[in-house]
Amino acid sequence: MQKRRNLGALILALACMGGTAAGAPNPVTASHGWFRYLMAQIPAGGFVALHNHTANPVTLNGVSAASCGMAMLHRSEDNSGTDRMVMVRSVAIPAHGRLRLKSGSYHVMCMQPTMRVGQTVPVIFHFSDAPDLTVPFKVYGADQRPTK
Repeated sequence: MQKRRNLGALILALACMGGTAAGAPNPVTASHGWFRYLMAQIPAGGFVALHNHTANPVTLNGVSAASCGMAMLHRSEDNSGTDRMVMVRSVAIPAHGRLRLKSGSYHVMCMQPTMRVGQTVPVIFHFSDAPDLTVPFKVYGADQRPTK
């Protein structure tokens, strides 16, 4: 009886901390991950749709990929008619909402890419409110776009 009580207390504690039990589905999912690759000396842009299935906002606070010398979250913005990219430390995904990383908006900036067109490479998204999420990204050339 004591073991059951301890197990129940442990489950309750994990639920209060927002943790997920081993094997539980990630509360954030992704779809349509892809990179636009130009050449090794030019950064590749990464795009994906992230879906938050929880009743609370989830904060995306980083990204990493072995196929990038460095991967960062960026946002494109218009500065008096000049487009520029700005590094972003974090971005919130609304409760039961979606964040689209797309051209001209938030995106993954892959510096020193080592990928090749036609490959599928893993990208890891890091959240402060959810477990890490590994997403396959298909690599397309400059004149290609994924079909949905």
